[in-house]
Amino acid sequence: MATFRDFLRRLGRRKNIDALVQQSATSEMKKILGPVDLVFIGIGCIIGTGIFVLTGVAAKQNAGPGIVLSFIIAAVVSALSAFSYSELACMVPISGSAYSYAVATMGELMGWIVGWDLLLEYLVGASTVAVGWSSYMVAFFKDVFDVTLDTKTTESPIVYSNGNFSIQKDAYINIPAILSVVVITAVLLLGIRESAMVNNVLVVVKVVIILIFIFGAARFVDTKNYKPFVPARVEGKYGVSGVIKGAQRVFFAYIGFDAVSTAAQEAKNPQRDMPIGILVSLFVCTVLYIAVSVVLTGIVPYYAIDEKAPIANALLGFSGTKWMRICISVGAMAGLTSVILILLLSQPRILMTMANDGLLPPVFARLHPRFKTPFYPTLLCGSLCVVLSGFLPVDFLGDMTSVGTLLAFFTVNVGVIVLRYTDPHRKRIFKVPFGQYVFPPLGAIISITLIGFSGADTIYRLLGWLGLGLIIYFCYGFRHSKIGDEDNVEDYYAEQENKNEFSSS
Repeated sequence: MATFRDFLRRLGRRKNIDALVQQSATSEMKKILGPVDLVFIGIGCIIGTGIFVLTGVAAKQNAGPGIVLSFIIAAVVSALSAFSYSELACMVPISGSAYSYAVATMGELMGWIVGWDLLLEYLVGASTVAVGWSSYMVAFFKDVFDVTLDTKTTESPIVYSNGNFSIQKDAYINIPAILSVVVITAVLLLGIRESAMVNNVLVVVKVVIILIFIFGAARFVDTKNYKPFVPARVEGKYGVSGVIKGAQRVFFAYIGFDAVSTAAQEAKNPQRDMPIGILVSLFVCTVLYIAVSVVLTGIVPYYAIDEKAPIANALLGFSGTKWMRICISVGAMAGLTSVILILLLSQPRILMTMANDGLLPPVFARLHPRFKTPFYPTLLCGSLCVVLSGFLPVDFLGDMTSVGTLLAFFTVNVGVIVLRYTDPHRKRIFKVPFGQYVFPPLGAIISITLIGFSGADTIYRLLGWLGLGLIIYFCYGFRHSKIGDEDNVEDYYAEQENKNEFSSS
């Protein structure tokens, strides 16, 4: 019995928050990101597939013009979680994001589950965006050069529809998606300064072009396309449940503010700037999402939306819009590129944090001696993303990512509640409005509810993924964990710092 109690105690070991703060302070990662950089990281990640691809997909398959309501629901839920992220991010300025928050509030096992879930969220999310990038590149070549690229090398050979997989005979591999991931991975290996500069330029380009679409296409809006605003439920689609399903589906669009928290160790003043980056980026992007969805469903009937490149192709029926379609394709490629960049920037930093805690092999924690980037996990994540984006379809990948995001949001909201009770006197530069009794519980409940609308197949795949993660945890992480060894914080992290250097061996 004593052995079983010790086993349970080990599963519930919590990370010392002072140790996390010390780890951030002594990190060799370059602290160069200011509040504008963090806001741009959020916008860079939030504005992407959600606005250029999934807006059309969810409108056509789930909510019709009611996709506007889906975005509002998703934004409200995201705002509830964003408050919780902001409170924890300024208390725990470490790159582990929801993983670090979970391990500091709910213990080692829950931390592992969240970290493993984040692997699904970010890696599969980057693959989703790469597939969308490929579709817009095809549209760009068609509009600019009147060249139709061969589907054999620009589309996934696997099709996912209504929960079923099938093989597309005239498609073999998505080469543009693969190339985009390869180039971005190379940029990320060079360093955070270079990555931030590239992202900032891409964000400016895509926001300008989104505004061009909103104001340029508004004159083509036909209010008849808004009727019915919420189409009647047919064969499991549309209706109120379709709006909610649409909210769950586009939740993938709001993954970006979570990505802001993964850059905490590279921020100049994380305690002050992390809440700014999270909340400002969420507000700006929500306004843009709603505006785009209103215009899109107003210029083309929801059932006629092209799912592969909905924003650009919605203008095909209007004369004099070729220049706008070209701009949109360029903006989409720029926007989707920045999303891939931020997602592939975020995931290796979470793996690095988990490795520092002993839950993953030490090689994942090593920094490149010159670039100060997590070299091996960046290379690994880029390679896995190449495989996923080359062979899997966007709608399947998007559903999986949304569920992973919702689970992370649930955990962060619960973490705020737990920490308010277990460590009530710790300094909180930013506090969730109305304390732990309103926003965090609401955020947690709604996140779990939206997971319930994901569909049985998606939930089963999530459970299967988490089950695989538990096997890896008990085979390696449980035996090598250093969580709970931080009683002497300074000595512990002095030892860890010595192990951070990149070694060719």
